[in-house]
Amino acid sequence: MTGGRVRTFVLAFALSGGGAFAAEPMSLGGLRLTLGGEVSGSLSPRDRGFFNDTGYERNPLHLLRLRLTAELRAGERLAGLAEVRSEDLAAPRVYALYVRVRPWSRRSFDLQAGLVPPVFGAHLRRSYGPDNLLIGEPLAYQYLSTLRADALPATPDELLGQRGAGWRTNYGSAPAAPGLPLVSGVRWDAGLQARWHGERVEAAAALTQGTLSQPRVREDNGGKQVSGRVAWRPLTGFVLGVSGARGDYASDRSATSAVVPASCCRQQAWGADAEYSAGHGLLRAEAVWSAWGVAAWRAPLRARGMSIEGRYKLMPGLYVAARACRLGFSRLTGAAGTMPWDAPATRLEAGLGYSLRRNLVLKAVFQHNARDGGRRRPRNDLGAGQVLWWF
Repeated sequence: MTGGRVRTFVLAFALSGGGAFAAEPMSLGGLRLTLGGEVSGSLSPRDRGFFNDTGYERNPLHLLRLRLTAELRAGERLAGLAEVRSEDLAAPRVYALYVRVRPWSRRSFDLQAGLVPPVFGAHLRRSYGPDNLLIGEPLAYQYLSTLRADALPATPDELLGQRGAGWRTNYGSAPAAPGLPLVSGVRWDAGLQARWHGERVEAAAALTQGTLSQPRVREDNGGKQVSGRVAWRPLTGFVLGVSGARGDYASDRSATSAVVPASCCRQQAWGADAEYSAGHGLLRAEAVWSAWGVAAWRAPLRARGMSIEGRYKLMPGLYVAARACRLGFSRLTGAAGTMPWDAPATRLEAGLGYSLRRNLVLKAVFQHNARDGGRRRPRNDLGAGQVLWWF
C-alpha cells in the first residue's frame, strides 16, 4: 500500500467525518441554485488480474472520488444541471452538463440536451450514494473486453490473441490501450433525451453521439445512437424494465489493416432488469446482450452480461449484501480452433454496510474474480473497504 493511497483514504475519511448539512436551495434573483456532493474513499490490495479496471484506468475498489452537483432552476419549466468529478485528486472533469425543459407544467414529460444521463438499463441510476449496495460494479458495466473503437482487429486470430487482456490490448501499429465494456459506467453521452413518467409506466428515449460502450462528446464517425427504456411498476416495490440501443461505435480513424466499409461497425444491445423490495429485503437482477459488427466480418461479436444482487437489513443501520455476475462471449474460429472471442469472467462480491449517520456509510466487502483463460492471473480475491459521505 503506497503512502499516497493511504493519504487519499485518510482525506476521504476526514472529509466524511466533517459533519453533514442540508443542501438548501439558494435564491439568485429569479433563479434557484441547489448544490450537492459526495466524497468516497475505497481501499483494497492491488488487483493484479486487472478485473476492476475501467476505461480511465481507475479501480473502484481503490479510489478516492470527489463529486459536486449543481442544479440552477428558472421557474418550474427550465433548469440547468451539472456534475463535476475528481478521482484520485486528478484534475476535475465534467461528467454531466445539460439543460432540462418541461413543456407542460401538468404533465410528467421533459426534454434534456447536452451531456445527458443514460437511458439504457438500471444500474447506472444506482451509482450514487448508498444505491450501490457494494463497492464494485457489475461486470456488464465495467469489465473491459478486448474490442476497441480506435483499433479494430484485422483477423479472428489477431482478436483471439488478446483474450483476457482488455485493460491493455494491441492491434497492428496502434499504441496499447484499454478495450470496451458492454456498457460504459464512467462516462455519459452527448445528445438529446426525452422522458415521460406515468403512474405505472415510465419511458425514456435518447439520440446521442456515441454508443453504450463508447460514449462521445465530439462526433468522430458520422453516426448516432438511438436508445430507449420502458419500465413498468405493476405492484408497489416491483419494477420491470426493458432497454434497447443501436449506434456506430468505431471511429472513422480506427487503425486497422482490414478494409472498413461505411457503417460497418455498429453496436446493438438489449437489456432487461427487475427489482423487488419488501420489508427488510431488496432483490435486483439485470441482463445485457450486446453485438458489435467488425469490419467485413460476416457475423458480429456478441457478449452477454448477467447479474443478480440483494440486500437484507439486519438491524437499523446495518445490512448485508451480495452480488453475482457472469460475462460470456460468442465463439470465434481461428487457427488454434473455435473458442469464445474473449475470456469469460465471473465475479462474486459480498459484504456489509453500516450507516454511522443517515448520509455517512461504511462498507466492507470481499470480492472473488475468475477468468476462463487469458494471459494474466485467472483468479483474484480481494478485500476492500469504503467510506461514503454525501450531502
